[in-house]
Amino acid sequence: MRSPGVAAVDRALTILGAFEEKPEPMSLAELSRHTGMYKSTLLRLMTSLQEFGYLVQLTDGRYHLGPTPFRLGAIYQRANNLHDQVMPVLRQLVAAGTESPSFHVRHDGKRRLCVFRIDSQHSTLDRVEAGMLLPLDRGAAGRVILAFDGESGEADDPIRKGAIAVSFGERDPDCAGIACPVFGPNGKLVGALSLSGPKPRFTKDSIKTMSSLLSQAAARLTRSLGGPTELLDRASPPLEGTARTQRRARK
Repeated sequence: MRSPGVAAVDRALTILGAFEEKPEPMSLAELSRHTGMYKSTLLRLMTSLQEFGYLVQLTDGRYHLGPTPFRLGAIYQRANNLHDQVMPVLRQLVAAGTESPSFHVRHDGKRRLCVFRIDSQHSTLDRVEAGMLLPLDRGAAGRVILAFDGESGEADDPIRKGAIAVSFGERDPDCAGIACPVFGPNGKLVGALSLSGPKPRFTKDSIKTMSSLLSQAAARLTRSLGGPTELLDRASPPLEGTARTQRRARK
């Protein structure tokens, strides 16, 4: 469906969006394949994007994001006050010995954005970094966002009731994760706080321990953002086997 906006702006944003899927530097030919645009069209648009710092051309001729997106991202973080609220909570979780914590928000109808991430003190297999776009329908954080922001199916009832989602190998077959919602004023979902790492370390006992730490952290963060904590105060992980049942229900 054609955008109602300005065609040249749409194409320029499409070029920038190509780096969401492939964050490495790209040649003109690679950008042409990713965007479906002719090289001549790309060159005209990229001249303006380079002029304003959205793109830079490296010495080998490839293109990469410039400093302007980073600067705008920093302004966004300051304006939304999330960085100063979330990062201390992530550090506290790591200090408590949990798996790697991260904070995710809804990006669009199919994807979530990892806004903040800290690696745990243990070895980690899940290659998640701040700025990555991940699927909404796979992984604990995505399931939390769907359950509390738009989904109404019965498969999400255990998450809405217990305020915790558990995921085994959905996005990465070797990894697992747990996640809690974080609320703002009027109980509106702000995002999902999650812990992820190698699947063998997500035993029944470790899930119970980490779920308690995670729900307490989500409650502290929710409280600091002015949201209600009643659901998080009584949070509990789904019963054993619930995550597998949820996956079957969505297929």
